[in-house]
Amino acid sequence: MSETTSQVRIVVGVDGSNASVNALKEGARLAAELGGTMEAVAVWELPTKHASYAALGIGSFEEGAGKVLSDALFQAFGEEVPASVSARLIQGPAAASLASISEGARMLVVGRRGHGGLMGLLLGSVSAAVVNQAPVPVLVVQ
Repeated sequence: MSETTSQVRIVVGVDGSNASVNALKEGARLAAELGGTMEAVAVWELPTKHASYAALGIGSFEEGAGKVLSDALFQAFGEEVPASVSARLIQGPAAASLASISEGARMLVVGRRGHGGLMGLLLGSVSAAVVNQAPVPVLVVQ
């Protein structure tokens, strides 16, 4: 059975780390080889005590996630983001949100480790959780 462009979708989780920029490049390569599209997704959530952040004058978390996403796309592709690449912001817990948005995709691509965590870990907390939660195959990129 052959696949049409509308059937092949690669989802890439973006957190701004070097690994997620590499995931964007790999996701776009795979989407192009499969004749499909790639959706770059950044997830954000309000901190537990977000009122204290607001009191300190710290700006919008959604706006910050949008900047991380646009910067990562620029780092991966420069001024020429492929037409097959779309970007999306989602509010919620990172791993669960990425697993949910990947429903029906061919694959979910994430970076091995983001900005947080302990240096000795092979997988970051989000990439490890996504491997266990995603309803599709997960590719973890360095």
